[in-house]
Amino acid sequence: MSLYPVTPDKEARLLRQMRKLGVAESDLEEKFIRGGGPGGQKINKTSSTVCLRHKPTGIEVRCAHERSQSMNRFLARRELCDRIAEKVLGEKTKKQQAREKIRRQKRRRSRRQTALMVDAKKKHGAKKALRRQPAHED
Repeated sequence: MSLYPVTPDKEARLLRQMRKLGVAESDLEEKFIRGGGPGGQKINKTSSTVCLRHKPTGIEVRCAHERSQSMNRFLARRELCDRIAEKVLGEKTKKQQAREKIRRQKRRRSRRQTALMVDAKKKHGAKKALRRQPAHED
């Protein structure tokens, strides 16, 4: 029987990653707390938010992405594995990589780079201007 409401492949991948990082279920301290925010009475009565703490490293993860407690348990473990891999192995998570990519894209260009870009655009505009049909004079 499956522990989490995900495909057996995803569950096996999570368990492999936990084994690879040396994370045992006995090292985890799990608490369930009531969620907050939109959702009304239902969200205020059910304890679907999962707080997961890895005792050896002290890393704590809180997950309330889904309405299902069991799904949040799975997602919290996956997030914990990502954080441990980041801390122990120095691997960058996909989120961090995406953040860095956006930062690089937003970075201000140097004056030289801007000048080269503007010059290239002017040349391209001049080339396109040659393709225009000449205006008819009456």
